[in-house]
Parts: sequence; structure tokens; C-alpha cells
Amino acid sequence: MNIEDAAQATQTYYCLDCGVCTGSCPVSRVLPSFSPRIMVEKALLGLGDELLKDRDLWSCLTCSRCFERCPSSIDFPEFMRLLREEAIKLGTQPAYSHHGMLQTIMELQTQGINQRKTDWAREAGKVAEKGDTFFFVGCMPYFQVIFRYLGVDSLSVSQNIIKILNGAGIEPVVSDDEHCCGHDMLWNGQVETFEKLASHNLEVIRASGAKRVVFNCPEGFYTFKRHYTEHFGDLGFEIIHFYDLVAQMFEEGSISVENGVGPITYHDPCRLGRMAKVYDGPRDILTRLAGDNFVEMERNRENAVCCGTSGWANCSTGSKQIQVERLKEAQATGAKTLVTACQKCQIHLTCALSNFEMDLELKDLTSLLAEAIT
Repeated sequence: MNIEDAAQATQTYYCLDCGVCTGSCPVSRVLPSFSPRIMVEKALLGLGDELLKDRDLWSCLTCSRCFERCPSSIDFPEFMRLLREEAIKLGTQPAYSHHGMLQTIMELQTQGINQRKTDWAREAGKVAEKGDTFFFVGCMPYFQVIFRYLGVDSLSVSQNIIKILNGAGIEPVVSDDEHCCGHDMLWNGQVETFEKLASHNLEVIRASGAKRVVFNCPEGFYTFKRHYTEHFGDLGFEIIHFYDLVAQMFEEGSISVENGVGPITYHDPCRLGRMAKVYDGPRDILTRLAGDNFVEMERNRENAVCCGTSGWANCSTGSKQIQVERLKEAQATGAKTLVTACQKCQIHLTCALSNFEMDLELKDLTSLLAEAIT
């Protein structure tokens, strides 16, 4: 898809040149050279070669704050994603964080090299090889190994989900053959790798006989919900986020929790909040856990600010500035705990917090829920 087609597909031609996108962009606040509006102007003025070689192409967090506020409904994140596909073809790449380790893992998975999941899954509870409910674990086991130095326990999140599902009478399918959903490769312009990962995952899920797939990872959930269906059509199974399933469990009375947590505040992940529109499920859980001790940050729901980096790429001093600003906003609420619903958000914010003296703890929502179940 060339730049003209990308502009057509994302309504970029309807740009009013109002500047709302740049004024809403967290990156523009810390990197004055970055401007969504100017990138749109370059595309419309036919400056394609310059645009595709621009390093700022990879600075965009694709957080969708601009799209949320655009009066012309220009899908700027998708526009950037399509531009990156073209840039990759020309040999332009982002500066991969962590020495490209995460991208290498994703590439290895396309060659059939996976990490075993069923061993630790069986330690947590009962799992099946076939059944109605498939638990898509995602990259949590890899995060557990790579980011253990930060003290982020990603594996326990997945184990807690299995325990909670078991408590509600659900024995989920967990598969060693599952690959990464391909989110990062897709947003870094590597669409061919994404399609390899995605088509494999669909084969594995369909072979399990699953009628629904449960996600805890916001990126996996959004990628299946939007991009898998765009690339492959009807998937043949229901896509549900774990917190929406928990809401059903509360309604049915299959789980209950103790109230007594707090004071806490909550960080909306971009993919789960603005992009997938899952706002109420996490807040219902937090209200049940903390009552009046749950306090909102000034910027929340559709106005929430990104955790500062995306796709394991271009993690810069600007990213750290965004993260520290978000941590200070959480601290200003008077909360002692900042709750996240995305392992990447927790990793990025924990990394920033490790360099500052703040009376603030980071906690995963699923882990918080598991501790409070009676």
C-alpha cells in the first residue's frame, strides 16, 4: 500500500489542519520535532520519500489519543502503521529497545521455536488440551525471563488467571504451540512476520475446538479483535477480555471478593482503553476491591496518557519523561498503589519508578483480584 492509498484508507485527506492531534500528543510535548499534523501535511504534499526516511516515524506511540480527539476522525495510528510498512521496504527501521531481543524471539517463533507453557500452567491449576475456552497466554513467560531484574512477576499473572477460571468451573485450554500474537511486528512494519504468527495461532486455536478465546494482554486482545479479523475474516470463535469475563462471573455469583484494598488509582492501557473501549470492567473490579479508596487520576479513560513506549522500539529520554509524568500524576491522587492492566505498562512504569524515590507501588490488577477472592 503506497502513501496515497494509506491516506485514503485512514481519511487523512479530511485533515482540517487544526492541530488538535499535535496538541493532544504526549510525544509532541517532550519531543518538539514530532508533530502528527506535520506528518499528515508531508503526506498530502507528496513528500513521501522524506516522510518514509524520517526517524520520527517510529517515535509515534500509536496511542490513539489524537484519533480520539480528531474532528475529522482521521485514524492517525493506523496511518502511521501503514507508513511503517512502506518504510521497512525501503530499509528504514526503528531503534529496537533491549537490543532487539523481543523481536528476535518473535522471529524465532515463526520457525516453530516456542516456550513451554503447560508445565507452569499445570502448577497453577487444571488446564485442558481441548475445550470450549482457550486461554491465550501471549508473551508473559518471555517477559518473566527478560524483566525479572525489575521484579515484575509476569508469570504469576497468567497463573492467577488459571486459578480464577478454575474457581468458576472453567478448565481452559493452554497450548505449548501458541505463538506471540504478532502485535509488535505489525506495528513495527513487519507485516509478513505478523501474518505468519497469526495464521499459526488461528490453526492452533481452531484445532483445540475452542468457542471462545480469553485474553489478559490488551495488545493480544485488540490485535485479534481488529487486525486478525481484518486479515483473515471471521475467526470462528468469540474474543473476550478476561475482565469482561470476570464481570460475568460476578453477575453469576461464581466468584466474590473482599473489600479492603486502597488507596489505589488506575492506569488505562492504550490498547485496552481507547482502542478496545474496555473501561468499565477494570473499574468495576477496583470499586469492589477498594470502594471509596479507588481514586481516578486527572487524565483517565479516553484521556489517559500512554506508558511512554510501544512495540519495544524507540524507548528514549522522551519515553522516560512521559513515564515519570504519569507516575507523578498517580502520586498526586494520594494513592499508594498504581494499578495496571497491561504487563508492558507495568514493565515500563516500573523501570521509570526504579530511578526515583516515590512512595508508590505498582500492582497488576489480575494479581490484586486473585489476592482478594474469597
